[in-house]
Formats: sequence, C-alpha cells, structure tokens
Amino acid sequence: MKAAKHIFDLAGAVLLLVATSPVLMLAVLAIRASSPGPAIFSQTRVGRDGLLFRCHKLRTMYVGTPSLPSHEAPANSVTSVGRVLRKFKLDELPQFWNVLKGEMSLVGPRPCLPTQTQLIEYRRRLGVLAALPGITGLAQIKGIDMSNPELLAQTDAVYLRTASFWLDLRILLGTLYRS
Repeated sequence: MKAAKHIFDLAGAVLLLVATSPVLMLAVLAIRASSPGPAIFSQTRVGRDGLLFRCHKLRTMYVGTPSLPSHEAPANSVTSVGRVLRKFKLDELPQFWNVLKGEMSLVGPRPCLPTQTQLIEYRRRLGVLAALPGITGLAQIKGIDMSNPELLAQTDAVYLRTASFWLDLRILLGTLYRS
C-alpha cells in the first residue's frame, strides 16, 4: 500500500501540476497585481514524525500578517484575491511541489503550525504524526478544521486506519466537489 500510494502521489502531483499550471500562473499574476509581496508563501509546518518542513502556498494574506492558523487570523488580513483563491482551494496548488519532494501526500492529515501544540499532542497520542501530511484529507471533506483539535486528530486517525486507494480517490473528488 505504501509504495502504491507514493507512486499515486508522484504521478498525481505531476499530472495536476501540469494541468493546473495555467491557473497557477494566472493566480500568481493576480496576487502580484493586487498587493505587494511575493506570490508564493512558504511557512514552517509539522510533517511526518513531527519533523518541520516548508509548506508552499499561494499568498492569500497581506505581507506582515502574523503566522497564525487560518481560523485565528483577522478577517481583514485576507486580500480580495486571497478570498477567491481560498474559496476554490487554489492557494494549495504550490503544495504539489511538496508532494514531489516527498514532504507531503495528496491525501493525509493537513499539516499544522508548530505552535498548534494541542493538535500536535493529540496527533502524537493517536499515531497520526507517523503519516505524511496531505494537501487534503478526510477532515476537510467532512468540514472539520483546526479549530477543534481533538476532533480533527480523531478524524485523521480514522483516515489512517481505513486508508485505501479508493478512499483517497473519494477524498480527492470530495475536495474538488466541495470547492
């Protein structure tokens, strides 16, 4: 299962990166035209086994916004272009590079910030940190965000116990459908 998931991740990331590259380029131009600063934003996140890595996203907030979980960031810190990117989950497109580098999977527990210690501890207890974080996951299609760390970690653990190719495919399609 592990090797098949890795092959699926690599093939999927390459195909999706190529397929979405025109959208990615338009988004980069829109970000640069609408607010000063870089279009790609890299943030330290917690990866497999609790190791830190740089997670790449399209910048949706103004430069200088404090590094907080999305649900804690002030609403006025999100740019007008950023609202659109978030609504359609386009801000996640640069994470295909994280998948190609082996730091993330297409599907898995969403990576959190190192400051989200309560979530990290719940995930550690449930064995969730043993998995690669994902661009999307079971919690996302169920509408569970990081504001409820215990429920999120429990849902991540359920995903890991029931993970399969078909579940990953269902989650990917569910992520697109929710957008």
